[in-house]
Amino acid sequence: MDLMNVLTRLVSAFGPSGAEKEISQVIEELARPYVDEISRDTLGSLICRRKGNGPKVMFSAHMDSIGLVATHIDEKGFVHVGALGGVGAQAVLYTPVRFQNDTRGLICRDNRAELDKLKVTDLRVDIGAAGGEAAKKLVQVGDPAVYDASTYLAGDRVVSPYLDDRIACLVLLMAMEQLEETDNDLYFVFSVQEEVGTRGAKTAAWAIDPDYGIAVDVTGVDDEPGSRHTASALCGKGAAVKVMDRSLISSPALVEQLMALAAEKGIPAQRDVLQLGGTDAGPMQATRGGVTAGGISIPCRYIHTPTEMADLDDVRACADLMRAFAASKLKK
Repeated sequence: MDLMNVLTRLVSAFGPSGAEKEISQVIEELARPYVDEISRDTLGSLICRRKGNGPKVMFSAHMDSIGLVATHIDEKGFVHVGALGGVGAQAVLYTPVRFQNDTRGLICRDNRAELDKLKVTDLRVDIGAAGGEAAKKLVQVGDPAVYDASTYLAGDRVVSPYLDDRIACLVLLMAMEQLEETDNDLYFVFSVQEEVGTRGAKTAAWAIDPDYGIAVDVTGVDDEPGSRHTASALCGKGAAVKVMDRSLISSPALVEQLMALAAEKGIPAQRDVLQLGGTDAGPMQATRGGVTAGGISIPCRYIHTPTEMADLDDVRACADLMRAFAASKLKK
């Protein structure tokens, strides 16, 4: 698999929370050769199954992204916006964006708003319209928009919008492509609406009723400039095995199993303690009578900005560890 080619397809596909149809279709095309059946649930999560008679294992990577949604169009033609997920107003100022109909624009601000107190509701999207009527022919209230930044390599690290969580979707596809024979009943879930409350993972986990649940997602790092130890993972040090975040405390036995498996297979791995944020592992762990749950994470810098950064060696390590777990002997 050509990592950069596939990743570029994934991050370029339109798919903010609640509008994941395009990214879902891209992933279905890429996943189809590697699984026995593909379905979608009512919310739209894509569920790719490789059948087996053993324990059910659910791997979940969310395919939705954060973004903006049009809330009002003023008489000058500026599009007022709200947030889809965790959008930081200062972090996205003057970023190019595009709407689903390919209308493009630029995030600007109401100049009356103070920069140090900037809120998403102070943001506007300038789509180049001459006035309100012209703008309304291009954008309607309720239309979502996504960042329109580029994807490129900086050394061995990729810089791109929406590595959260398209790079984890890539990890699932890599593991599916390389997977050995196994008796385990495997479910590769590309969930929807994670950024607005891990909604897709809740319904998918309830329907699947897995024995094991592993969220594959990005995780915050302790090697950004001025990091204050709210995260433990480091870029370039391998797969980050989730110990805890704000959505769950991982099964200690699962953490030890993943770390031992990484050591046995020579896969670089590190423990991941994150004091902010959560993943699909939270709702998986709490579904029905409870699930043995944890996470395999890709260390990522500048999460929820239009220019996130991750190390491709960490991506490979995550795929290798995920594949090794999927092929291992598991107990129900």
